[in-house]
Amino acid sequence: MGRGSKIALGTLLGILAVALALYLTDLAMHRGNVPRGTHVGGVNIGAMAPEEARDKLETELGGVADEPVEVKAGEKRSEFVPAKSGLGIDFDATVAAAGIESANPVDRLRGLFTTHEVDVVPTVDDAALNSQLDRLTHELHVDPVDGAIRIEGGKAETSDPKLGQDVERPALREEVTTGWLSPGGIEVEPAKVQPAINDAALKAALGGPVRAALDGPVTVTGKEGVAAAVPQDRLGEIVQFPGVDGRIEPRVNQDAARTILGDQLAQTEVEAKNARVLAGGGVEPSVDGSVVDWDATMVGFDQRLLGTEPRSWEAVYKDVPAQFTTAQAENATFNDVVGSFTTSGYSGASGTNIALVASTVNGAIVNPGETFSLNGYTGPRGTAQGYVESGIILDGHADTAVGGGISQFATTLYNASYFAGMTDVAHTPHSYYISRYPAGREATVYEGAIDLQFRNDSPHPVRIATSVGGGEVTVSLMGVKTVTVESVNGGRWAQTSPQPMNVPGSGCVPSSGAPGFTTSDTRIIYDLAGNELDRETQTTVYNPQPIVRCG
Repeated sequence: MGRGSKIALGTLLGILAVALALYLTDLAMHRGNVPRGTHVGGVNIGAMAPEEARDKLETELGGVADEPVEVKAGEKRSEFVPAKSGLGIDFDATVAAAGIESANPVDRLRGLFTTHEVDVVPTVDDAALNSQLDRLTHELHVDPVDGAIRIEGGKAETSDPKLGQDVERPALREEVTTGWLSPGGIEVEPAKVQPAINDAALKAALGGPVRAALDGPVTVTGKEGVAAAVPQDRLGEIVQFPGVDGRIEPRVNQDAARTILGDQLAQTEVEAKNARVLAGGGVEPSVDGSVVDWDATMVGFDQRLLGTEPRSWEAVYKDVPAQFTTAQAENATFNDVVGSFTTSGYSGASGTNIALVASTVNGAIVNPGETFSLNGYTGPRGTAQGYVESGIILDGHADTAVGGGISQFATTLYNASYFAGMTDVAHTPHSYYISRYPAGREATVYEGAIDLQFRNDSPHPVRIATSVGGGEVTVSLMGVKTVTVESVNGGRWAQTSPQPMNVPGSGCVPSSGAPGFTTSDTRIIYDLAGNELDRETQTTVYNPQPIVRCG
C-alpha cells in the first residue's frame, strides 16, 4: 500500500471515528427522546424529552380546542368547535404515540432534514361528539339532482342529472377525533350518490315515450268535418314526464286535452234547452241537444299520443234530450199550492211599495231548472217606477228610504219558496231581528247588492201568485205539489246586550233597544208518502238593536 493510500485510509478512518463519536454522543444525549422532525398540531416537539414535549404541547395547544375547525367534503364546507364536541387532547398518550428516536443512524439523520405530523390522541365524550357528527353529516350531504324532461314549444328540453354526496359516519368520526389539530383542517372523501334519474334513464325516455309524444299533432274530427287538434306546440299541456321510481314515466292529462279539443268542437254541439211556460201565455218549445261523448271519444287516447294508434280519429256524439219537454210544458198545471206564506204589520207607505212589487212579481213563472232573482225580475225600484219613501232600519235605528217595505215582500217570498221545497240560491237575513218575521227564516234585499234567489229543481213549473190587502201580503207558489216541508227552530242562544246610540235630528225615534242572539232553522223535506228527502240547518246571528237616544 502506497503512502497516499495510507493517508486516505487514515483520513477515512478518522472521519468514521469522529462520526461514530458524534453518533454515540447524540445517541447518549437523546436516548428516549421524541424523534426529530415530529410535529403535533403544527408544534415541533422533535428531539425533546417526553416530559418536555408534553409541557410544550400543553402550553401551545391548551386552548386550541376552543377554536373552530373546518371540515371539507367535496364542495361542501362545515365546521365544529372541538371543546363543544366532546374532544380534548390526551397529552401523555399523544407524546407516547409519537414514539422515541430510532437508533438507526439513517433515521436519525433523516430527522434533521424532514418533518412529520403526528395525530393527537384525543379524549372523547361520545354523547357530545355524536350530536356534532349528526350535524356534520347532514351539512356535508348533498342531495343528488334527478335529470328531468319537460316539453316546451313542442320540443323536449332536458335538465342534466347531478351527483350527490354522503359522508360516511365512521370515516368522519375517525378524521374528526384524530385530525382536528391539522393546520389545514379536516378533509373527508365523500361517497358519490347517484341520482335516481340518470343519463341512462333520460336517454331511454327520449328515445321512447317522449319521441312518440312529439310525433306531430293529435286531431279529432267532429260533425260536418270540423277538425280539432292539439298542435305540436301545445303538447306540453297534456303530457308530462315526471320521474317515478328511478325512471321517466309519462303522465297524460286527458282533461287538458278535452279542454283544448272541446273548445274547437263546441260549434258542432247543440245545447239541450228545456221548454218554458211563458208568463204571458204560450210555450217556448224545448230543444234536444247533441254533444261530444268525451268518455267514448277519448278511449285509447294515451296510446294515440304515446303508442302506435293513429293520431287522427272521429269524435263520438251522444244525444242529450231536454229534461222538460214541449209536451210537458203544454200540459203543465198550476192547481196546487206548492208553498205559501203571509206576513203583516207594515205601514201605509211600506204597503204602497209592497203592493207595487207584489203586482210586478205576480204571475212570474219559474220553470224547471230555472233560478228566480227578485232583483233581476223587478229591475230598478226607484221613484221612476212608482216606489215611495218609507220606513227602514239603518244601523239599528229607524230611518226612511225609497222602497222601504220591499224586504217584507222578500221575506214573504223567501218563506213561500222555502215551504215549496225550492233550492235556496241566495238570501241574506237582516242584521237585526224584526219581531214580525220568523227568527232565522227571513230575508232582506238591496238593489244592485243584496238579492233573493231560489232555483226550481222540481220537474214541474211554478207560478208566483201574490195578494196584498187588509194589512197583509201573501205569496204562493202554484204548481204540482210533490213534497211537504217542516221547519224546526233551534231556539236562541249567545245573547248580546244592546248599547246606547245618540241619533241627532228631528226624525229620530227613541227606542229601548233589544238584545242580539244566535238562532238556527232546520228545513226537512219529505215526499208525499212521508219519506225524508233532505235536511238542512242554517244558523243566523242577529246584532243587538241599540238603545236610541235622540238629540
